Amino acid sequence: MKFQSPLAIGAWSLASTACIRQWMATLDCRADYGDPSIDPVHREYRGAKIYVFWHENILLPLYLRGHSNISMLLSRHMDANILDRVARMMGFGVVRGSTFRGGTTALRELADRAATGNLTITPDGPRGPRRRLAAGCVFLASTLQIPIVAMGFGYQRPWRFGTWDRFAMPRPWTRARSVVSRAVSIPPNLDRDGIEYHRAGVEWLLLHLSHDAEAWAESGVRRPGEVIVRKEPSRVARRAAALPGPAGVPLDEELDRVGAGRPHQNETLDAA
Repeated sequence: MKFQSPLAIGAWSLASTACIRQWMATLDCRADYGDPSIDPVHREYRGAKIYVFWHENILLPLYLRGHSNISMLLSRHMDANILDRVARMMGFGVVRGSTFRGGTTALRELADRAATGNLTITPDGPRGPRRRLAAGCVFLASTLQIPIVAMGFGYQRPWRFGTWDRFAMPRPWTRARSVVSRAVSIPPNLDRDGIEYHRAGVEWLLLHLSHDAEAWAESGVRRPGEVIVRKEPSRVARRAAALPGPAGVPLDEELDRVGAGRPHQNETLDAA
């Protein structure tokens, strides 16, 4: 069903925002951070980041990190109109467009936002294919020299819809887990081969973290250093994002740290 009128979009946006807040508040949310200071609510957070996660898991970060000086890239397609309103109501900035298709204006706006804030992208959205990372986030990180943070999410026995991304709806009062990389630096001035190498590597990293988070959520085991994550606005993000931050670690180093190995040509992890 399409909601084209401003009144219908507004009504569904209000209802959706209220439901997300009530539903997500029931979850037991915990995270395993490669570096806790990449979280914009952390007191030692410094420097803008590009946060990436799969489209199917958008509800959890949307709920947890509103009002943390993060701008979300959404397509100009009509299907994203309600998500645009919901994201704004939850405390996110929104940029409409693409980093490639007609994206000059969007890229300029993202660059302006990144001077004083964070960016977030669902790199397989808005229409897939599922869990296949488009090169836009790598191109953006290389161009703007902002590190990427990959975020894998998993839920305990989630409901899944028959959409292209098998959209995940966590069951109330169950476990939600996230496994988050360190900030990963992308070299500047990459050629086509360099962009593809880093695209494949970030995709592999994100797949690995997602599988890890899903297995953790199902198992219910405790992890050393795990952090209980609550919905909270950042008190430091607006000031700290504009400050110089760590450059990030090389992609190969982060793949080694999490035990993901290297992607081989035509090899993929099962997008369960």
